[in-house]
Amino acid sequence: MEVQDMHVVIIGAGIGGLSAGAILAKRGAMVTVLEAQDYPGGCAATFSRDGYRFDAGATVGCGFHPGGPMDELGKELEIVWPVKPEPVAWEYRDGNICLDLSTGRTEILERFPKTKVFWEEQSALARLLWKLAKGGLSWPVKGPRDLGELIRKGFAGLPASASLLKYASKTAYEWLATHDLHHDPEFLRFIDAQLLVSVQTTSQFANAVNAAIALDLPASGTWRIEGGMGSVASLLAGFIEKHDGVVLYRQKVIRIDSVRRQVIGLETSDGGAFAADFVLANMTHASLAMIEGTEPGLEPEKEKSQLWSAFTLYLGMDPGIFSNLPARHVQIVSRNGKLTEGDSIFVSISSDDEPDRAPEGLCAVTISTHAEPGRWFEALRQGQSVYRELKDACTQKVLDVLSEQFTGARDAVSTMDAGTPVTWERYTGRVNGCVGGYPQTSLFRVRGPATRYENLYLVGDSIFPGQSLPGVVTGARRTVELLRQQGSKGIA
Repeated sequence: MEVQDMHVVIIGAGIGGLSAGAILAKRGAMVTVLEAQDYPGGCAATFSRDGYRFDAGATVGCGFHPGGPMDELGKELEIVWPVKPEPVAWEYRDGNICLDLSTGRTEILERFPKTKVFWEEQSALARLLWKLAKGGLSWPVKGPRDLGELIRKGFAGLPASASLLKYASKTAYEWLATHDLHHDPEFLRFIDAQLLVSVQTTSQFANAVNAAIALDLPASGTWRIEGGMGSVASLLAGFIEKHDGVVLYRQKVIRIDSVRRQVIGLETSDGGAFAADFVLANMTHASLAMIEGTEPGLEPEKEKSQLWSAFTLYLGMDPGIFSNLPARHVQIVSRNGKLTEGDSIFVSISSDDEPDRAPEGLCAVTISTHAEPGRWFEALRQGQSVYRELKDACTQKVLDVLSEQFTGARDAVSTMDAGTPVTWERYTGRVNGCVGGYPQTSLFRVRGPATRYENLYLVGDSIFPGQSLPGVVTGARRTVELLRQQGSKGIA
């Protein structure tokens, strides 16, 4: 079956699903997107509330650098992204440490001069990885064609590509130890804070190769997306519709109908039924199992316990509190040095030259922290009063950490809403509200797009290479390639 003969139904209008859908639509496939909410974007959406437009989860625009995944996608689809480069990706604050994360890493090297050789290694490895990922990455390997493509790219990248073997089985911590940097607690905490945000785990567990590309995001450059992160999703959804596709909102998929290993259709909560040649599911494996009515696939207990959700505050604030900031994003580690559950927060502030983001004289602020979902659902089981008490306590803890670096922050707040793992489960449909992707602990124990169905594939941050705009777009290309290969076999 050729691509132009395919009818592809996509569950979820997240960036991964929309990117795959747009690529397929351009190649002639008939694409239908089913989205449970009434706007696109998923974890990278922008929503309206009380005169504000808040970024829901993802807040940093990356991958738009020349040759980056977003740049390449824009060129392929002839979309001009509404982005402007940021001089500073974000500011890192830990007690009296204040570092601007920029392309030159000037302040990092001034604070940690012994790290120069490490950053040189990281930069070289990241350049290689960006190059290998261009046009998609055939990993994990599924058949001779994928292996051949990897070998081709590997030979083209020689001798640099051979260096991957040096890092493939190392953790980031072991990599740091080769430079005797694991004994510097301030630098280690800085690295751990970056990795937890980008690969969902710390240096002790993060794979060195994954860490290299994650640590490169500020150096590769970040971009402000006009109108908020949701602008990317809106443009992709518009592209699909322009190319004879359909994006349907308030369409929650509740059931998969299948015969043997073939999906034949989907059912939605309002009684709708959709037939498909292929299905792309922008969801986690556990969420897919839920609508299948089956148990999730085998997953190591250790990894289950490391899947994170988020606690998020959406604040309307007086922008004067942030008047001296060189960046619109601030990462703050609290005095006790912990990195989760409100002790480390990521703050994103809307720009004053985007009047549609907030009422006049105010700004829209999104603050997020990693949250272990279990205790939130346990609190909910104990009753609404227990759940509200936990929600209020976490809100105050996040505001305490914000106030450590921005005196008077509480007085600058004019409106406030909070999102918990329970909120994220309801909003995304993800079991336990798990967002941000899987912990990237190994190159060899990763999940690809394939499922037990021959014509259903996953997209999004739950498959390799994981989260972020460049991550899910690279994963989407992988999914499209596997779909194309399957279609050429005439199976669907």
